[in-house]
Amino acid sequence: MRFAAIADIHGNYLALEAVLADIRAQGIADIVNLGDMLSGPLDARRTIDILMTLEAVHVLGNHDRYLLDRPPEKMGSWDRPAHAQLDAAHLGWLRAQPMTHVFRDRVFLCHATPDNDEIYWLDTVHPDGTVAMSPLDRIEQFAQGVTQSLILCAHTHLARSVRLRDGRLIVNPGSVGSPGYRDVHPFPHVVEAGTPHARYAILELVHEGWCVMFRQVPYDHDSMAELARKNGQPTLASALATGWIG
Repeated sequence: MRFAAIADIHGNYLALEAVLADIRAQGIADIVNLGDMLSGPLDARRTIDILMTLEAVHVLGNHDRYLLDRPPEKMGSWDRPAHAQLDAAHLGWLRAQPMTHVFRDRVFLCHATPDNDEIYWLDTVHPDGTVAMSPLDRIEQFAQGVTQSLILCAHTHLARSVRLRDGRLIVNPGSVGSPGYRDVHPFPHVVEAGTPHARYAILELVHEGWCVMFRQVPYDHDSMAELARKNGQPTLASALATGWIG
């Protein structure tokens, strides 16, 4: 069993194309997508057109849900411009995707945690804005009730794997299309990947257990940074250009 996990594309179709090309070059046919596909000041329409033709398993992220559960005037600055690019067929396809999924009986897929699409799982934001790995007890608390040996999550855009004391493995593949962002919940903080690469993970079940390979793929990130800058999002433009928040 060998497959690729992608997540947090956020409308960055050039990063998505580069990752899909790299997945094909690795000889991998199966792909799972952990959500937050479209929202951002980039190109949601071209991104969803690619995803709708892709043979993959998809789950919704919080930003995907925001595109469906509220009117445009109630959407945030990343969701409103994405929603404006989508037609009824796009929204219908998005609406058909589940919030969680069990892949081939062995892998549990979710965006953030199994029961909440907005909570950081493998990382915790402290009151001073520091983002650090969550304590193991907290990580295991959110994993209660999940019986699969591999659990995939996303949301923080940070590639990370954590082995639980019972042997289960939780993996965040990192972000395909957004290597940094600012947020104010639960406390003001920044997330920075440190490079502008598009990220994903390859998962393989071998005799000894799950093998994880994190991939960083170069692509024309400067074009996406310029698009973010043109659309009034200098923070994302800095992250796309460098992997850091300017």
